[in-house]
Amino acid sequence: MCGIAGIVTTEPGRFEMPPALGAMRDALRHRGPDDSGLWQSPSGAAGFAHTRLAVLDLTPAGRQPMSTPDGRFTIAFNGEIYNFRELRDELEEQGIRFQTRTDTEVVLWAYCVRGESCVAQLRGMFAFALWDERERTCLFARDRFGLKPLYYRAGDGPLVFASEVRAIVASGLVARELDPQGVYGYFRSGSVPEPHTLLRDVRCVEAGHTVCWRDGRVAARRYWDLCFGPSAAATVPDPVAATRAALLDSVAHHFVSDVPVGVFLSGGIDSTALVALARSLGRSDLHTVSMTLPGSPDDEGEAARRTAAHFGTLHEEWPMDAVRGREMFGRFLEAADQPSIDGLNTFVISGFARERGLKVALSGLGADELFGGYRSFRDVPRIARWDRWLSAAGPVRSRLGRTVERLAPGPRSRRVGDMLGRPAQLQATWSMFRGIFTHAESLTLAERYAAGAAGEPLEGAVCDTPVSDPTAADAVSRLELTRYMRNQLLRDSDVMSMAWGLELRAPFLDAGLVDTLSRIPAAIRLRAGKRLLLDAVPEVPHWVACPPKRCFQFPLQQWLGAEWQDVFADVDRSAPVPTETWYRKWCICAFDRWLEKLRLVPAPAAAPAMSGGSAHGH
Repeated sequence: MCGIAGIVTTEPGRFEMPPALGAMRDALRHRGPDDSGLWQSPSGAAGFAHTRLAVLDLTPAGRQPMSTPDGRFTIAFNGEIYNFRELRDELEEQGIRFQTRTDTEVVLWAYCVRGESCVAQLRGMFAFALWDERERTCLFARDRFGLKPLYYRAGDGPLVFASEVRAIVASGLVARELDPQGVYGYFRSGSVPEPHTLLRDVRCVEAGHTVCWRDGRVAARRYWDLCFGPSAAATVPDPVAATRAALLDSVAHHFVSDVPVGVFLSGGIDSTALVALARSLGRSDLHTVSMTLPGSPDDEGEAARRTAAHFGTLHEEWPMDAVRGREMFGRFLEAADQPSIDGLNTFVISGFARERGLKVALSGLGADELFGGYRSFRDVPRIARWDRWLSAAGPVRSRLGRTVERLAPGPRSRRVGDMLGRPAQLQATWSMFRGIFTHAESLTLAERYAAGAAGEPLEGAVCDTPVSDPTAADAVSRLELTRYMRNQLLRDSDVMSMAWGLELRAPFLDAGLVDTLSRIPAAIRLRAGKRLLLDAVPEVPHWVACPPKRCFQFPLQQWLGAEWQDVFADVDRSAPVPTETWYRKWCICAFDRWLEKLRLVPAPAAAPAMSGGSAHGH
C-alpha cells in the first residue's frame, strides 16, 4: 500500500520536473512512511514519485518506481493484488524471471506480456500508472470498485496524477479553482461524486476503468461493470454453499501479507463473520480492535468483547467520549483530502490500530450493500411505489413537491418535496433517502462557493441514467455499491486509514465473491437480516446474529447539545440554508475547513476555526 504521483508531458524540458515530483511525494508521506522514491524517464517525458508502506517483500528490492531490466516499462503502484502468486506462476511458465517477491513486479510483467487486458485479471485493490518509454504512452488503471483512489489533471499542458487531490495541488501545476459540479454534488450527497473532484481541472480515474495517455490526449475505457443475474431462477445451484466457499477463498487471500493482519471488530454481523471465517481457516494469534462508546445505548463494546473471547482473539479497544471525539474531529478535518460527512470512526480506529502495531486490517465494508443490510433495501422500493402511484396525479404531484420543499419544517420532508418535483424513478427516491441538502439548497451553496455555478447543468453531477436491474432490490444494491459506498465509504476509508499509514482491506468486495453473489437472485441474496450471510457463516454467535441491524455512529446530535455546542456555531450563523441537523452542520463545516486548509478561493464569509460519525440515511 502506497502513495503514487507523477507527471507526463509532450514537451520534455519545458519545466523543471523534479521539484514538482518532490513536492507531490512529500504531500503523500503519510501514505508510505517506510520508503520513497523518485524516477524520471530518459526522454524526460515522464516522472513518477512513490511513498511506500511495506507489506509484501519488506526488503529494499520492493522499492518503487519499478522498471523492467531494459528500462522500457516503469510502474508506480498502489494497492494489493491477492492473486499475484497465481499470476506469477503463470508468467514464470512463460519464461519471466522475477527479481522480487512483490505483487508490483507481477503487475509490471503482466502488462509486458498481455498488455492492457491484464487489468481484468487482477484480483485486489489497486491504482497504478505504467509508462512505456518506447511508445511514449502512460496507462492508468483502477480496481473494480475503486478501493484505491487515483486523480489526474489533464487538458492543456502536462498530465499530473496522484493518489490524493492535495498532492496534485502541491505540484503547483493545477489552478486552485473550484468545480461547481463537484461542489453541488458534495452538498447533495455529503461526498464528491465520481468522476468529479472539488477542483475544476482535476478528475478521478473511475472505478473499473483504465485511462490511456498518448500525445497529450486521454482516452478512458471501462473494463468491468457490476451485473446482477436474472431473478427468475438461481444460476448458482446451492447459494449458501457457494457463498461460503467464496467467502473462505476471499478471506484466505486477504490474509496474504508479510506483516500481521488484524480485524476491525464491532458488535455486528459483518466483522464477526470475518473473524469466524479466519478462525475456520486456522488463523491463530488473530488481533482484533474495537472502538467503544461507554455509557451510550449505541455502544457495541460488550458484544465485541464477548465475540473476541468466544473466538479467542487478541482484543483491544479504544473508548470514545464527547471530549476525546472533539479533539479527534479537529485532527480528522486536517487529514481529509476532500471533505465528507463520514470517516471519523475510520480515522479514530485506524489510528488506534496503528498505535497497537498493526499495518494491515480487515474491514466489513461491502457486506451491507451486497447482503441487504441497510434500511434503504426496505424503504426505498416502498417509497418509490408510493411515488409512482402519486405520479398519476400529473402536475399536481410536482406542485405539491415544490410546496413541500419550500415550506416543510424538516430536512427529510424538504427532500421528499424535492423528490416529488422530478420524474418518479427509483434512483430519485434513493437520492432522497441518502441525501443531505435538496437541489435548491445545494444550488444555493454551490453559488456561494463556486463562481459561475448558476450557469452550469449541476444536476448531472449526481443524476445518472435510470438503473436497469432484475428487481428493485438489485437496483438499490447497485446504487449503494456504486454511489454511497464508492463515493463516500471507500474514499473515506482509504484516506482516513492511510492518514496513519494503515492498509485497510475489504474481503466482501473481492472479485470472486462479488462474481458469485451477483449470480444469486435478490430474493435469496438480499433476504432481510442478511440471512444468506448468516447461513453461510453459521459460526456467527446468537448475540450478534439476533439483535436488529445497527450502524456504528457517534452520538453527534447529543454531543452538539452539550460538549460540542460551540463547534459549529459559525456555521449556524453564516449558512445561507437551514442547518437543523448534525450532518448538515458537519457538511458545511468540513467544506469550509477544506477551503481554508488548501488556501482555495473564493473563501467563505466565515470559516470556523476548529481545535464524527456515519450517515446511513438521513
